[in-house]
Amino acid sequence: MDEHVVEIHQLDFSYNGQPVLQNVEFALKKGDFMAMIGPNGGGKTTLLKLMLGLLTPERGVITVLGAAPRQVSHRVGYVPQDIHINKAFPISVMDVVLMGRLRPGFGGLRHTRRDRRAAYHSLDRMGMADYAERRIGELSGGQIQRVFVARALVTRPELLFLDEPAASIDTRGQQEFYQLLEALNQEITIILVSHDLMAV
Repeated sequence: MDEHVVEIHQLDFSYNGQPVLQNVEFALKKGDFMAMIGPNGGGKTTLLKLMLGLLTPERGVITVLGAAPRQVSHRVGYVPQDIHINKAFPISVMDVVLMGRLRPGFGGLRHTRRDRRAAYHSLDRMGMADYAERRIGELSGGQIQRVFVARALVTRPELLFLDEPAASIDTRGQQEFYQLLEALNQEITIILVSHDLMAV
């Protein structure tokens, strides 16, 4: 359990010459549950995007699962901060989770029975299996968030990144959601971004 799944050394990043992150240094061990807490605009999401390989550092080194972030993206699950849903769009919960199984060059939008089993299992882990055929627009904010975590889990990632995952969930729902994450952490290393110190 001492293996580092994330290592960052002397990391700097700026937007248009404005420093956002300076000399960031840390390591995360396999099985950890880390929360990055700070005010809005403090650089939390930027650091997450750097670890995902969506941004490139100006200086420093990032290693994720022993490689450059983009090389291991298929081993990482990600739930972004802003998930905008057209509630009128006729897509089922199952279809949303199956999007996590789409891979370039693997048959486009066709899904196998194995894909559907994986999606159902992922929904079941998040307590959402009974909603598989419901339209995504019929769900509450907390239920939608669980569906998007299920989508991130459908590829069985080793590392899960969550950006403000409880922002659209009420206080009671947040407690249940964090309990689900605690259970997931038995198998997956988790990095969570939040500005809400009390909730974390």
